[in-house]
Amino acid sequence: MKDRDLRRLPAPPLPGFLARLLPFERSLVEAGGVRLHVMEAGSGPTVVLLHGNPTWGFLWRRVAAPLADAGLRVVMPDLAGLGLSDKPRDPAFHTLERHARIVGALLDEVAPGPLLLVLHDWGGAIGLAAMEERRARLAGLVVTNTVVGPPRPTTRPTRFHRFANLPLVSAAAFRLLGFPQNALHLTQADRASISGDVARAYRWPLRRLADRTAPLAMARMVPLREDHPSLPALRRSLAVATSFEGPAAIVWGERDPVLGRALRGVAEALPRAAITRVAAGHYLQEETPDAIVGAVLDVARRAGLR
Repeated sequence: MKDRDLRRLPAPPLPGFLARLLPFERSLVEAGGVRLHVMEAGSGPTVVLLHGNPTWGFLWRRVAAPLADAGLRVVMPDLAGLGLSDKPRDPAFHTLERHARIVGALLDEVAPGPLLLVLHDWGGAIGLAAMEERRARLAGLVVTNTVVGPPRPTTRPTRFHRFANLPLVSAAAFRLLGFPQNALHLTQADRASISGDVARAYRWPLRRLADRTAPLAMARMVPLREDHPSLPALRRSLAVATSFEGPAAIVWGERDPVLGRALRGVAEALPRAAITRVAAGHYLQEETPDAIVGAVLDVARRAGLR
C-alpha cells in the first residue's frame, strides 16, 4: 500500500442494484476530519469529478467509465454530508469554507500531483476554492452547469433557493419529504433520464431522515444577501477561475431550470474555454455524457495529459 493510501478504509458494501451500476474501486478516505467515500477507475493522469447538491459520485458513472478506458485515472469523491460520506447532523457544519478545506485535504490525499478538474453544481465553487492553495497542480478544467463566483448584483435567486430559505416549510420538505433528491427528474429535459434504479440510486444515500441535513444546509449556502458567509470563498473561487490560463471547456445543459442562466457568468470567467451547449437539464451527465467525455479528453490532450 502506498504511503498516501494509509488513511484509506474499506467502503461499506452496496446493495445489489447499486453494485451493478458502480463497477469501480471504492474506499473511505479521511480528510479534513471526516471520512469521504471515493470511487476510482483506471490508471494514468488524474481526473477529479466533483458533484454538487444533493447528488453523489454516482452522477459521474457514465462519464467515468469511458475516461478510464481512454487511459485516465478517474476519482469521484462524495462531498461531506452526501452520498456515502460522513453525514454531520449540525447544519452549521455546511459552509463553503469548510467544504473547500475538506476537498482540498482530500485532493492532497488522492490526487497529490497534476490533475484535471471536472465540476458540477456546488462542486464548482467548492472545487475551485479548494484549488486556491494548489493552483500549480490544476492542469485542466471542465465546467458543467455550476457557478464559479458570487452572483451578479442583478441576478434574481432561483425559486428553488428562495424556497430553501423559507422557515418551517422548507425544513419539512427537505427533511420529511426528501426534497430535492426525490424530484431530480423535474430538472431534466428528458425526465425519463432519472427514473427506475437511477432515481432510486440518487435517493438511497439519503433514505434515512437523520441523514438529510446536507441538502437544505447546502441550498442555504447560496448567498441571497450581501453579507452572506459564502461570499468570501466565492470570490476566491472566481479568482482561481479567472487566473487559470490552462486548457478549459464548458459543457452546458441549456434546459436547466436551476442554473441554466448562469452560463454567461461562467463564460466570462473562462473566456478562452470552448463552450458546448447541449439540449439537457441540470444533470446533463445523465442525458449527454458523451459531450462531457469529449470535452474532458480534449482538455486532457491540450494539457499534455494524454
